[in-house]
Amino acid sequence: MLSHLRAFQPHHGRHVRQALKPAVLVSFATTARRNLLTLAIETSCDDTSVAVLEKYDSPHNNEHGPAAALHFHEKVTANSSVHKGIHPIVALESHQSELGPLVQKAILSLQNWKPDFISVTRGPGMRSNLSVGLDTAKGLSAAWRIPIVGVHHMQAHALTPRLMSALESSSATTNAPSPGFPFLSLLVSGGHSMLVNSVSLTHHTTLATTHDISLGDCLDKAARAILPASLLSPPYGRALEHFAFPAGESDYHYSAPKNREQELQRRKTPYGWALGPPLAETKGGRSSKKMAYSFSGLLSGVVRTLQFARDPHTGSLVKEPRAAEPELLERREMAREIMRVAFEHLASRVTLYLSSLSDQDAASINTLVVSGGVASNLFLRHVLRKFLDIRGFGHVQLRVPPVEFCTDNAVMIAWAGMEMFEAGYASDLFIRPLKTWSMDFTEGDTGILGVDGWTERKAYKKPEV
Repeated sequence: MLSHLRAFQPHHGRHVRQALKPAVLVSFATTARRNLLTLAIETSCDDTSVAVLEKYDSPHNNEHGPAAALHFHEKVTANSSVHKGIHPIVALESHQSELGPLVQKAILSLQNWKPDFISVTRGPGMRSNLSVGLDTAKGLSAAWRIPIVGVHHMQAHALTPRLMSALESSSATTNAPSPGFPFLSLLVSGGHSMLVNSVSLTHHTTLATTHDISLGDCLDKAARAILPASLLSPPYGRALEHFAFPAGESDYHYSAPKNREQELQRRKTPYGWALGPPLAETKGGRSSKKMAYSFSGLLSGVVRTLQFARDPHTGSLVKEPRAAEPELLERREMAREIMRVAFEHLASRVTLYLSSLSDQDAASINTLVVSGGVASNLFLRHVLRKFLDIRGFGHVQLRVPPVEFCTDNAVMIAWAGMEMFEAGYASDLFIRPLKTWSMDFTEGDTGILGVDGWTERKAYKKPEV
């Protein structure tokens, strides 16, 4: 953990509270400050999170060195284990209960300074949940008479490595965040699975996305099917990883496929079954090169293999239930296989895209950002690195946030708000939450800037001290 992250205390549970001091009146200083300060709110799904982030004019203006400092960050995750997944009502009630106390604690952490603006997730996400955070942010904006920035949640995930570089770059001589544009973004979570070409702060194009279920949803449901009940607890994707590799990296024993032919082959396990790569067995094989993701068939294959018996002569599934429950070792093999196949499917679309470019264009792409909740899976990072290396793309650097910043959090919302605010963008108080909001400027809502409510300003200039 970084030494300058002063109050990162994620909470897990529906109503995990700490005793708070009684509300106090805070007198905010009005003198000009050299640095930029934002209070950020995230309520897009089941995590209620608030952060206070400061960005320095230069790393040398901060006695700790980095270009940004995190002064406050707390998170409460709604506990919906009874429902075996995210429950909209439980998540909404958790936001309604927990956001106020977190905002109060954040305000107290500001001491006598007023933020320059409020950053808040506008979408995509659950509209009712987004409304809790958005309405709170509007109230703060109106009360403090400061701007508000409605942040795109997936843009924030893509920018998280740039946030980390600002928090960590103690030896930097400039506050320019890294990686610089352009770079590829692989955004994988419970709601999204997409490969994006991030050309600039607001210019993104979607190269591949899923049209059935997301990778995070696939792994969560697979965990519930594979893991013994005694080992199953949320977050389910993390439980699946720990079950598959109890000794961590020493359990991997992974060899990446050297070519497309090996990639599309089924790997038969000692138990007689094999999981087929998604989109590999369509008529004529055309979909095997389609720039798209699909995870529903992979999940169905796991469920069927666990439920049905197998013909001893052909190895094919028959419409009869298994005679006995799978043993622990077979379940562990299945957990490893679904992750291997799913992660190679993710990596295959990256290499397909890079292979479609000219040598010069492919060489110019030297960074792949991997972010979102599934990015916290260490085996995913291992597979991507091995896959890129063996396919001739060893020059592509993987940029993955620390595990605690892969899942939804207000710090990434604060940083995305910072970047947008400094570029000259803010939002009006009429903005409403957006359930869907494409990052792609070529799609129907023309990307991040295509929705209503933006108020373009002059690029931000820090006040003179």
